[in-house]
Amino acid sequence: MDFRKAISNLTDFSLQTAKHILAEGPNNGSNIVFSPSSIHVVLSLIAAGAKGRTLEQMVSFLRAQSSGDLNTLSSQLVSLIFSDGTQSGGPCLSFVNGVWVAKSFALKPSFENISSSSYGAVAKLVDFQTQAVEVANEVNSWAEKETNGLIKELLPSGSVDGSTRLILANALYFKGAWNEKFDASKTRDSNFYLTDGSSVQVPFMASKKKQFLRAFDGFKVLTLPYKQGEDKRRFAMYFFLPDDRNGLQSLVEKLGSESGFIDRHLPLQEVEVGEFRIPKFKISFELEASKVLKELGLVLPFTGEGDLSEMVDSPHGQDLYVSSIFHKSFIEVNEEGSEAAAASAAVIKLRALLMDGPIDFVADHPFLFLIREDMTGVVLFIGSVLNPLIAG
Repeated sequence: MDFRKAISNLTDFSLQTAKHILAEGPNNGSNIVFSPSSIHVVLSLIAAGAKGRTLEQMVSFLRAQSSGDLNTLSSQLVSLIFSDGTQSGGPCLSFVNGVWVAKSFALKPSFENISSSSYGAVAKLVDFQTQAVEVANEVNSWAEKETNGLIKELLPSGSVDGSTRLILANALYFKGAWNEKFDASKTRDSNFYLTDGSSVQVPFMASKKKQFLRAFDGFKVLTLPYKQGEDKRRFAMYFFLPDDRNGLQSLVEKLGSESGFIDRHLPLQEVEVGEFRIPKFKISFELEASKVLKELGLVLPFTGEGDLSEMVDSPHGQDLYVSSIFHKSFIEVNEEGSEAAAASAAVIKLRALLMDGPIDFVADHPFLFLIREDMTGVVLFIGSVLNPLIAG
């Protein structure tokens, strides 16, 4: 497997999914944040248990050559990108996977081995028949614990019942301190302009220090690096700010339609800044990712025509299907840095340009953001801010 090509494919998947999800934001006025990496790893785990046309569709959708490549990529992401960096002075990171399986079913040894060795997931036998609510609560408690209390109620009430046979879940937590923290005494309230033409007063962080900032045709990009200490990984948060106050939609379109867009639009050096302000914000967001994935063309795992029989040793293996994939994310950006988390769970049921001089960067209207590891290009979180005062 070509690791760089695999990461490039993962980024393309991330941005295509982001384009679809972010396009909904302006329609309902909501801020958005989600983790494409979290959704991708759950889909890869499902693919490890699929065969036939279902496997072919999933591998194609995830832009891979084979299920084996997806497993190898996930294994390398777990060990290389998502290991905790606290000990070496880098960001606090946690990325864990879990499998809950009905005790009346036995996982196929091959699937159990892959889920354990490539994904670090420990399989647990549970009783969905008589304790569905308790199992859902257990998964929710697991997700809450693994995301430092940020993700609550990942599985909504009623999503797990007596027909559930497996739950595959991922939880991602990230907390990083800015390389150059903002002086909180310089934070001031100012206008943030909404898509309807009105404005709200929100607290803006400010700085006069040089910034990694670059202007392109129609938008600007800012990089805020996180402290890395002795950690060789380089994590950073990127802000994509359209010049036009109502330019978010066209920027989202570009981001999700042009392969390699991010790599071609990165600030390469620090520049002097003129007026420089970024709003503080906090977002909680949830979506049923399965709906988005179906709209994007991934259909077979969610239908009775799918084949997930490589997961279990059972004559009923042919009847398994993914009923839902739930995803929740959270992010907070302030003077100190960022804290972000996400969790995804699949419930599987039985059927019956550089400018001279100082550059201004005033994020006082809707913008895009993402958190990325720059050595590999892996995107951890993507989102958009329409109104910094709205937390949900």
